[in-house]
Amino acid sequence: MFKSVVSKLGGSKKESIISPVTGEVVDLTEVPDPVFSEKLMGDGIAIIPSLGEVCSPVDGEVVQIFETKHAISIRSEKGLEIILHIGLETVNLKGKGFKSYVKENKKVKAGDKLISFDLDLIKSEGYNLITPVVLVNMDEKVKKIDKKLDKKSIAVGDIVMEVKLK
Repeated sequence: MFKSVVSKLGGSKKESIISPVTGEVVDLTEVPDPVFSEKLMGDGIAIIPSLGEVCSPVDGEVVQIFETKHAISIRSEKGLEIILHIGLETVNLKGKGFKSYVKENKKVKAGDKLISFDLDLIKSEGYNLITPVVLVNMDEKVKKIDKKLDKKSIAVGDIVMEVKLK
């Protein structure tokens, strides 16, 4: 249903990243964790989720799913690597409240369900639910990112970033 948009414009490649989560989109610099806000892992956006479901932001392949299911890495068909990190410090939950629907090396389509998580449980345990969506191989693959931060409320499938690839 959702498809990564890849086009050739004057020799350049472009890839659209859809929102993997329904909620409120914010700039990555607003994440209250310097690993993300200072873009130490890469650039991107973050989403404050209103629903406990993470879907694939692109057509691609699952590279890694963390044992605790709080984070997943996807490689797009064009080689863009994206980490989806559900909440901050949620690794400490040791998988409690998370359920995975995919395995490593599995091909996925944009919009496919990857992980579900219990919003209320995570909040009640005192964790921030903000979910960074980070492009980690910036130096080798990304020329420019156009972040779609103009509309605050987003749903899975809404385009949140247009990436011009090298």
